[in-house]
Amino acid sequence: MKTVGVVLQGKGNTVWSVRPDDTVFDALRLMAEKRVGALLVLDGVRVVGIFSERDYARRGILEGRASKTTPVREIMTDRVMVVAPSHSLEECLALMTDKRIRHLPVMEEEALIGVVSIGDLVKGIIDEQRFLIEQLERYVSG
Repeated sequence: MKTVGVVLQGKGNTVWSVRPDDTVFDALRLMAEKRVGALLVLDGVRVVGIFSERDYARRGILEGRASKTTPVREIMTDRVMVVAPSHSLEECLALMTDKRIRHLPVMEEEALIGVVSIGDLVKGIIDEQRFLIEQLERYVSG
């Protein structure tokens, strides 16, 4: 069974982040530049939140907040679910489905080592199934 650690080895462990006092506008600009749907919010090395397109839509736009003056801390999600590199892809997908989230920081003890998205996990499962099918086809064909 494939783990989150294996997925991070393949995709890399680059983490895009902002600070709690950065403006929403700066966060959105970074998200557009890096083509990501969420950023971790870090206070030093400590994860204090996650800022997503959904946060911006629901707590920014709909509440009439100005993105150039609103700090990320005011609209970020501050309850962040995290996983360890040993978690299986299936466990992570179940957690994401249950909590209705799309990104999971990966922590090893107290250290942030990466982030996986629902797309990363689906790709990992598809790759794993493709490999298994190829092995079964080889076995059947002799």
